[in-house]
Amino acid sequence: MSSSEDDDLLLAASSFLLMKSLIKKKKSKTRRKRRWWMTSLYSNRGVYSGTMLLNDLQKEGGDNFKNCCRMSYETFSQLLTLVDPKIRKEDTKFRKAIPSNERLALTLRYLATGDSFSSLSLIFKISKSSISHIIPEVCTAIIEVLQDYIQVPKSQEEWLSVSKKYEDVWNFPHCIGAIDGKHVQLQAPIGSGSNFYNYKSTFSIVLMAVVDADYNFLYADVGCQGRISDGGVFRNTSFFKQLEEQKLEIPPPEKLIGREKAVPYVFVADAAFPLKENILRPYPGSHEKGSDKRIFNYRLSRARRVVENVFGILSAVFRVFRKPMLLEPKKAELVVMACVYLHNFLRKEKSSRDIYSPTDLIDHEIEGQLVHGTWREDIQSNSAFTPMERVGRRSPRFAEENRNEFAEYFSSVGAVPWQSKLA
Repeated sequence: MSSSEDDDLLLAASSFLLMKSLIKKKKSKTRRKRRWWMTSLYSNRGVYSGTMLLNDLQKEGGDNFKNCCRMSYETFSQLLTLVDPKIRKEDTKFRKAIPSNERLALTLRYLATGDSFSSLSLIFKISKSSISHIIPEVCTAIIEVLQDYIQVPKSQEEWLSVSKKYEDVWNFPHCIGAIDGKHVQLQAPIGSGSNFYNYKSTFSIVLMAVVDADYNFLYADVGCQGRISDGGVFRNTSFFKQLEEQKLEIPPPEKLIGREKAVPYVFVADAAFPLKENILRPYPGSHEKGSDKRIFNYRLSRARRVVENVFGILSAVFRVFRKPMLLEPKKAELVVMACVYLHNFLRKEKSSRDIYSPTDLIDHEIEGQLVHGTWREDIQSNSAFTPMERVGRRSPRFAEENRNEFAEYFSSVGAVPWQSKLA
């Protein structure tokens, strides 16, 4: 082959490689170019957005804003100030970020109604995929900023303060809290098998709570799988472990007024819980009218009615509890705990206390006669809260002796005028 032919071949090969490189580079640029688009529903947010909706609700006055977010505008602004640093997003060159006030309002509306993401999407003009990220993120922020609103008493003095309120309001001395738990129903989680399948043949996680005499949470735990026995749920909580290890700083046993035997400070509970040194449950079975055991069961039920009302308020106000949650368990836990923290926050804020839990919503008494709160009628057949299973257990002898001492006290020195008519 001549030198001129070699040169022609080399030139052709070089040209081929150059053209191939240019074509590859052009294709690479074409692939990197992204197309951004959105439907007219979301692109027209400037015409009428969630922010404009909130402004209109505030200007209109009345109960519209309260019904939308379950709180006053002042309380909403206060909560927004707390969560804003944790939920605020920055604008990008492609689109404007959804404002913090809309993120908070969207989440509160979901908690208040349990509406589907499709329905919320139409109201706030936010896509369902964005909503699925916003709600868990805002719930996490609410839990973090409201941590101080739920505190287990840390000293004997604080426990005694809780006890005094129970004695003053509910005529139950040495009571330092009411314990109860509820199954929160879920849609069957994907790939979970029977892990969340409970005794009611539904899927659930369990909310365990301890409340004070003023309808506030002292402790809450959520997330235990529904398949675990109710006794096992309680034993798995950090609260029970601290109670068993005597790390709760509960005051030492003292005598009841007019009695000789020292009895411990106790939590009142129903038949789903064990009878222990610091936990009182009712006597099993039915008892003769006017007997010590029947009177004790009435007085115990009267004191632990507080925790029933707390769950009733939650379900009546936060209607996300009205039906099985269409969320994976971890996200459902965030939703439940956000509602729990908001409960204490709204109960303690003057501007929203009466809005959140008006007097007629809660059980109350007139001369000892129980008047049911409206929450009972409201959720009677429309709640995803399921009570814990009641089981029989053998109790330690000393725990039975403590219960007997309370029973004798309620039938003598500690009697209230109306108990013989109602017990």
